[in-house]
Amino acid sequence: MIDLDTFETYLQTKVNEGQTGRVKAAMAYSLINGGKRMRPQLLFATLQLYGLDPTIGFPCASAIEMIHTYSLIHDDLPAMDDDDMRRGQPSCHIQFDEATAILAGDGLLTRAFDIVLETNIDAEKKVSLVSALSRYSGVDGMIYGQELDLKAESDTNLTLDDVFLIDTYKTAKLLTLPFVCGAIIAGKETDIPIWQKVGYALGIQFQIQDDILDQTQSSQALGKSTSDTENHKQTFVSLMGLEAAKKKVLTYQTEIEDMLSHFEGDFSYLQTLIDFMTQRTY
Repeated sequence: MIDLDTFETYLQTKVNEGQTGRVKAAMAYSLINGGKRMRPQLLFATLQLYGLDPTIGFPCASAIEMIHTYSLIHDDLPAMDDDDMRRGQPSCHIQFDEATAILAGDGLLTRAFDIVLETNIDAEKKVSLVSALSRYSGVDGMIYGQELDLKAESDTNLTLDDVFLIDTYKTAKLLTLPFVCGAIIAGKETDIPIWQKVGYALGIQFQIQDDILDQTQSSQALGKSTSDTENHKQTFVSLMGLEAAKKKVLTYQTEIEDMLSHFEGDFSYLQTLIDFMTQRTY
């Protein structure tokens, strides 16, 4: 397993490079302000499975985490989910202001495409990483999920299939990205179709668990707003029921472990992460 403190130091150094100012402060505030670092850890675990030193993934993991954090900053804005708390602290637009938060999100997104190029691999693989970041986080990936989610807010007849579609893009795409990037760095692009299936299952499982926690935990315990519940938004739990949702989480865990059995190598780190994501309480 990787020393996450070492990664945190690296991440903080990268976000603070260059010009100083209010926007840079807002970027660092949101990026370094806690977080489970699940996506970087999934990348590190994939690299470990392939027998590589996970530290080679520091630039790419930083890029993915910057993209993830930018999406949270924008998601919390009044025009989106209008949430005042993130990671146990005031949301970026509350701590600073709305315009600064927008620019901080923009800054993190664009910085990501710069820092990923620092990965110590050949130029062709770097191009593949940039392409993957764009596809999985962009208008055909996570952003499309955000679009569907906004549209669903006014839909009173949302079905379970609709929720699956939204979260396939909004959540699962960015959880698939670390696996894809790990395969690219390792030169194992032929494994990407399997990783896409793993990422989809893990992403949907992650979102179902999030919906369960929104129902069973306080916003203080979660460190973020439970606005979906408060706004009576349709979720996996509201459509499936709490107990069925809990069973679905365990079903996905079994499916993920079955898919991982196709790989050779040390996936103990990855197994630890999957166990945590299944059992997490925040």
